[in-house]
Amino acid sequence: MFVEISLSAEPGADYSARDLGFLLHKHPDHLHARDTNAGQAAIFYTEVSDARTTAVLHLDVDPVGLVRGKNKDADGLLDQYVNDRPYVANSFLSVALARSFGQSLSGKSKERQDLADRALPFEVRVTPIAVAGGKEVINLLFGPLGYKVDVHVLDETSHRGIYELQIAGDVRLRDLLNHLYVLVPVLDNDKHYYIARDEIEKLVAKGEGWLAKHPEKDLIARRALKHRRSLVHAALDRLAEELVTENDDDSADDAGEGGEAPRKPDNPEEVLEKPIRLHDLRLDTVLEQLKAHHVSSVLDLGCGEGKLISRLIKARGFDRIVGVDPSVRTLEVATRRLKLNTAGAALRDRVQLQFGSLTYGDRRWQGFDAAVLVEVIEHIDPPRLSALELSIFGVAAPRLVIVTTPNREYNQMFEAMGPDAKRHPDHRFEWTRAEFQDWADGVVQRHGYRVSLSPIGPTDETHGAPSQMAVFTRDLGMEEPA
Repeated sequence: MFVEISLSAEPGADYSARDLGFLLHKHPDHLHARDTNAGQAAIFYTEVSDARTTAVLHLDVDPVGLVRGKNKDADGLLDQYVNDRPYVANSFLSVALARSFGQSLSGKSKERQDLADRALPFEVRVTPIAVAGGKEVINLLFGPLGYKVDVHVLDETSHRGIYELQIAGDVRLRDLLNHLYVLVPVLDNDKHYYIARDEIEKLVAKGEGWLAKHPEKDLIARRALKHRRSLVHAALDRLAEELVTENDDDSADDAGEGGEAPRKPDNPEEVLEKPIRLHDLRLDTVLEQLKAHHVSSVLDLGCGEGKLISRLIKARGFDRIVGVDPSVRTLEVATRRLKLNTAGAALRDRVQLQFGSLTYGDRRWQGFDAAVLVEVIEHIDPPRLSALELSIFGVAAPRLVIVTTPNREYNQMFEAMGPDAKRHPDHRFEWTRAEFQDWADGVVQRHGYRVSLSPIGPTDETHGAPSQMAVFTRDLGMEEPA
């Protein structure tokens, strides 16, 4: 089985098709080979010119090696060896793609990062490829991604048709490779290895930026996770969370000179609140609460680009800081903003960023003094609030939890807002003071915390303050603020 990747360049283009070698990190003049668990993967070039360059990843699957020492209960040799796995593109090819083009999958190019960051005219041929459901499935999966799709029938006599797939389009190489990595096994509707929860992380990471918006994401999740219902539901929840952060992600891709992120299009919520410096007030208030409770380890859930973490780094006494966010791209921006990619060992030991879901309890969150959710909860769909609550107060269970969220009653104080509008289009809800109090009281009853609510920002006698904060504490010898 093989995948053929071609890059074209029109006359007068500001790049050469030969730059494909830089993008794939494989020199066109050499044969590149490496062993995988399935067999040997070889990368070579069949065409090299300024106008068009073609690289081929050929996977020579070893059918004997695949079953050696396995399937001991099989009835005979035929039961072990006779199948089409070694001959059709499937999850073996995805593994080979990841092993052979790991840096390209991540969008990195030491010599031509400018090309890695932009859409280029690529063509891909994958053959032979097994498809459960016929060639219509190929169009369902690749068509919405903007590709021109051509399918050539090789064999349709079995329950899985065998085809040659050709796709073409203007796309970033990292996106192209991630599409292939995810969708080739989905077409085949089988994976050669055991599926566990870590497959959710792989699927969401490789599908970031496109899978959450794909009209066939349910089909993709089901097939990618071998129809394991609990894993499929968890993956779809993660993809729903990614849509919540989509607007921020789209404008936060890459850093400019000096590691600084480029200026984003104005966030409607920040524009609305800027005259009263509400964003800074929230972060300053949360920082003061953390200092007052004398915590040394902080979990920033929904850390975004790391604005609170930046304050924590500069303050004294915070020995362990972990930021969690469901967006890989946002975490990459946070890494550059906080300069973690160039930091010394001491700062890297003190500060870590994690990719994760806020509604899926993670044991890595246990043992922290405090957890913070700054303007995060209103981005969660109401049916998922119970899962969020359980993951924070039940699984992580820190001694201190700080939650801030907009006060809906104050919205009419903003001249630019309509009567039923929300401050940000991604807000799933905005609570009144009474609704926030009801939710907080429920958490107290269910998880044994105490809570104190307070306003943030200028307070109106009738409508209250623009933002509201709940500080949850439980007795584990924590020092209370003076």
